[in-house]
Amino acid sequence: MATRPPVGLPRLSRRSRILLIVGAVVLVGLITGSRLLGTYVNWLWFGEVGFRSVYGTMLATRFGLFFAVGLLVGGLVALNLILAYRGRPVFVPVSGPDDPVARYRSVVTRRMKLFAIGLPVLIGVIAGSSAQGEWQQFQLFLNATMFDQVDAEFGHDIGFYAFQLPFYTWLLSWLFIATAVSFVGAVVAHYLFGGIRLAGRGGQLSGPARTHLSIVAGVFVLLKAVAYFFDRYQLLFSDRNEKFYGATYTDLNAVLPAKLILLCIAVFCAIAFFVGAVLRNLQLPAIATVLLVLSSILVGAAWPAVLEQFSVKPNANEKEADSISRNIAATKEAFGLTDKQVETKPYEGKQNVALDALKGDQATIGNVRLLDPAVISKTFTQFQQLRPFYAFPEKLDVDRYKVDNELQDYIVAVRELQISGIPQGQRDWINQHLIYTHGNGMVFAEASRVNSPADEGGNGGYPIFQAAEVDQDGKVKPGPFGVQQPRTYFGELGSPSDYSIVGGRGEGSPGEYDTDRAQYTYDGKGGVRIGGLFNKLVFAAAYGERNILFNSAIGDDSRIIFNRHPRDRVEKVAPWLTVDADPYPAVVDGRITWIVDGYTTLENYPYARRTSLASATNDSLPGVAQQPNREISYIRNSVKATVDAYDGTVTLYAMDEQDPVLKAWMGVFPGTVQPKSDMSQSLREHLRYPEDLFKVQRDTLARYHVEQPRDFYSGVSFWGVPSDPTVDNPTTVEQQQQNSQQPRDQQPPYYVLAGDPTGDPGKVSFQLTSSLVRQNREFMASYVSVRSDPDNYGKISVLTLNNEAKGPQQIQTQFLTSGEVSGELNLLTQRQTKVVYGNLLTLPVGGGLLYVEPIYIERASQNTQFPQLFKVLVSFGDKVGYAPTLREALEKVLTGAGTQVPDQPGTPTSTTTPPTSNTNPPANGQSTEMQQAVRDIQSALAAVKAAQSSGDFAALGNAYKALDEATRKFEAASTSTTQPPQQQSSLVPTPTPTG
Repeated sequence: MATRPPVGLPRLSRRSRILLIVGAVVLVGLITGSRLLGTYVNWLWFGEVGFRSVYGTMLATRFGLFFAVGLLVGGLVALNLILAYRGRPVFVPVSGPDDPVARYRSVVTRRMKLFAIGLPVLIGVIAGSSAQGEWQQFQLFLNATMFDQVDAEFGHDIGFYAFQLPFYTWLLSWLFIATAVSFVGAVVAHYLFGGIRLAGRGGQLSGPARTHLSIVAGVFVLLKAVAYFFDRYQLLFSDRNEKFYGATYTDLNAVLPAKLILLCIAVFCAIAFFVGAVLRNLQLPAIATVLLVLSSILVGAAWPAVLEQFSVKPNANEKEADSISRNIAATKEAFGLTDKQVETKPYEGKQNVALDALKGDQATIGNVRLLDPAVISKTFTQFQQLRPFYAFPEKLDVDRYKVDNELQDYIVAVRELQISGIPQGQRDWINQHLIYTHGNGMVFAEASRVNSPADEGGNGGYPIFQAAEVDQDGKVKPGPFGVQQPRTYFGELGSPSDYSIVGGRGEGSPGEYDTDRAQYTYDGKGGVRIGGLFNKLVFAAAYGERNILFNSAIGDDSRIIFNRHPRDRVEKVAPWLTVDADPYPAVVDGRITWIVDGYTTLENYPYARRTSLASATNDSLPGVAQQPNREISYIRNSVKATVDAYDGTVTLYAMDEQDPVLKAWMGVFPGTVQPKSDMSQSLREHLRYPEDLFKVQRDTLARYHVEQPRDFYSGVSFWGVPSDPTVDNPTTVEQQQQNSQQPRDQQPPYYVLAGDPTGDPGKVSFQLTSSLVRQNREFMASYVSVRSDPDNYGKISVLTLNNEAKGPQQIQTQFLTSGEVSGELNLLTQRQTKVVYGNLLTLPVGGGLLYVEPIYIERASQNTQFPQLFKVLVSFGDKVGYAPTLREALEKVLTGAGTQVPDQPGTPTSTTTPPTSNTNPPANGQSTEMQQAVRDIQSALAAVKAAQSSGDFAALGNAYKALDEATRKFEAASTSTTQPPQQQSSLVPTPTPTG
C-alpha cells in the first residue's frame, strides 16, 4: 500500500536566511553588549584601586568553569547523540501513513549538523553559565589549607569539610546532570531513528539501544554509589534534631551504616547494568534496580525512623549526650568563643552599694555616654549641616580619641555630599555631577557631655561640636585631631549610581563647589581617567548620558568617581569577604579614613551550629544595612579594611593571620591583603570590635555558655537577647500594656568607655557591651563586653548573675511608672512635644548594675525638629533618679554620693575625663516653680483617678480643675525657646530654633 511521503519544513530563501542571521547577531549583541561594557568599566575601576589582579583572577576562573562545565555537559550529550545515531537500525519501519516521527526524522536528517552541534552547544552554554557562579568554591579547593583540627567522627582535618567536600559535592552534581541529560537525549535520539518503537505489545528496543542505555544508566547508578560515600560526611552537618546541629545518635547508628549498605548495593546495581549491556538482557539490571529502591526505603528511611521513634526519643537526653558535647565544642571553636577568647566570672549584681564601693569605679561613672548616636543625627544636621546638599547618616558613630593623654569617646560623623539635597531648580546634570562633588569635613561631639542642661534658658541639652572643615576662603581650618584634608569624596550617603567628574577642568570651565567664595579642583588619585574619547564613549553608554561626550568642562586629566560607598568598594575588591554593615570614620595619620570590618565565613563546619546572619545581626538601630539572609557556621573578623575619604584608596589588613580561610583566600589573591604589622599605630588606636560579629557571638553565647549536655538539652539555663525597651515605647502605663504583645527588635550592643569589668577597674577601656536576659524572662542573666583597645583587642568578658537583677525591659517599666517621670512625660506629650528615649546603658559599678538612659525631646517648628537632651534617668537597685544632669540623677539614687561626683553639665568627671575649656558653668537643676508644678500635676492625677473610682462627680470636676491649673503653671515655668550650642561653623549664621 502506498504511503504519503513525509513533509518537511519549508525551505527559506537566501534573503530570509540573511535576515535571520542579522537578527540573531543583533539579539546576541544586545544581550552581551551591556555585559561587555560593564566588564570594561569594572576593568578600569579595579585598575584605579590597584586590585586588577583580583578582577583578572575572577574573570579567568569564571571563563574556565564556563568552558569546562559546558564542555563536560555538552560534550557528553554530543557523544551520546552520536552513539545513538550510529546505532540506528538500517531499515526504519514506518508505523503508518500518519507516523508523526517520520516528519521530525526528516527534518533532523536534512539539518544533521545543526542539531548534532547546535543542541549540545546550547546545553553546554546553559550549563556553563550556571556553573561559572561557583568560582569561589573552585578556587578554595585549589588553595585549600589545613585547620590543624580534626572532626570527632571520621578524624579528617576541618579543611577537608571547608574546602574539598563542597567541591566534590558540586562536581558530583554536575556529573549527575550531564548523565541524566545524556540519557534523555539518547532516548529521544533512539526513538527518533527507530531504535525504540512503541508499536506492538510493550514496544521494541533494538540491541544497540539496549546496550547504550544500559551503560548510561549504569554510570548514573555508579555515581549514586559515589554520592552515598560522600553522604556519610554530610551527616556531620545534620539538623535532624532541632535542639542542636551535627550527627545525632540516629545518624551515627542507623543512617551511617545504611549509607555503606546502599553504597555496596549501588555498586552491585551498576555492575548489573554493565553486565546486562554486554549480555543484552535487561532482567538483571531490573532486579538490581528494584533491590536498590527497596533498600533505600527500608534501610535508608524506615530503619532510622524506627530507631529514632522507639529508642532515641524516649531517652534523648542520654542518647544524644555525646553529640551535644561535640556540638558545643565545635560551635565555640567555629564562632571564636573558646576559653582563649572568653573569660567568665560570677557577678553579684548588688541592689545596694555603699559609697566607698563606688570609688574604685570612677572610670565607669566618669565616662557615662549621654549622647545616643542613633538619635542625634537630626541635631547634627540642624547645627552642622552648613548647606542643604550636605547631610549626615541617620545613625552616627562612636569612636575615641586622646585629649591631654586621656581617652575620651566622641560621636563622630562625616559631613557628606547628598545630591538629593540640591534645590529642585538647580538639580541639573552639571550641578549634580560636575559642580557639587564632595563633602566638607568631619564633626566631633564629646559623647559624655552637653553644653548645659536643657532647662536653663532653652539653649541647653545640645552637643558641644568641634569640626574639621574648609573655611569660607577655601583654606583648611586648624581642626581637631590633626585633620589635614577635610574634603570627602567617598562616604555612606548617595546611591550606587551616583558619580562625579572631577579634576582637569577645560579652559574657562567652572571648578567644583568648595564654599560660597571658593572653588576647588580635585588633585587626588581617585577615579578613572575619562579625558580620552574612547573612555568618554564608554561611560556615556554606561550611564546613558550624552553630556559626558560633549561637555567642554571634561578635560584630558578629568576623572570620574563612582562606587563611592566604603562598603561597596571593599566588597568589590574582596568579593570573598562578608562586610560589616556599619563602616565608621576616623582620623588616621591626619586623613579622614573609613574603617570597614570584613569577615571570612563558612556555611558548613562539622558539628557547629548554623545561624542566620540576617536574623542574628538584626536589631533596632536605624539606617544600617541588612546582612544577607544566609546561614553560616563559622565566622572570623579576619580583615580590617580602610578607605580614604579623599582619594578612595582601599587597603586590606590581615587582622586574624591564623585564620585558615583567610590563608586560603590569600593563596587565591596573593599580595592583596597586607600583614597586620603594616598597620600604623594611629589606625590601631581606632580599631573597634565589629558590631555584626559581636551580635552573632552573643546570640550564640546565649545557648553555648552551657557546658553540660543534659543542661543544654533541657534549655533551662539558656539566655536571650533582650528586646529594645526604647523603641516606640509608650509613655503611659495603659499604652504600654496595650503594646506589650507587639514584637520588638533586639536591643543593639553599645560602645562605651568604662572600667575593665574583669581586669583593672581603674583603667579606662573602650568596649562593646550587651545585656543578656534569661530565656523567656526579663531578668538579667549576664553582662557581656568585648574590648577594643590595642593591648587587649577581642577579649570577651562575661559577668554571670545568679540573683534576680532587673533586665532592660523591667528597668524601663520602672522608669515609666515613677510618678515624677510619668507625670512630666505625659504632660510633654499633651503639649505636642515628642519624647525620644535614648539608649539604655547597663554598666557594672561597685558590684551592682547601674542603668542610665538619656531622655530627649523634639520641639516641633514650622521647618524642622531635632532632639535635645532633656533629662537623664538613672536606676540603681530599687531607686530611680530623674534630673537634668547625670550628677543630680545620681545624687537622688546614691544618697551622699553626690559629693564624690564633680559638678559639670551633663555628666560627672573623674580622673579619667579630660578637662574641656569650653564647658559652661554647672547647672542648678529644675526651677522651684517647675518642680512644684510637677508635684501639683501628680496630685491632681491621683485625685482624678480616685474620683473616677468612687464615682464622685463633684470631686472629679474639682480634680480636673486642679489639673488644668497645675498644667498652666507648668507651661508658664517651662521654656519655649531653644538656642544652638556655643560652637558653630563660620560658614553659616547661628540658627535660632524654636520649640
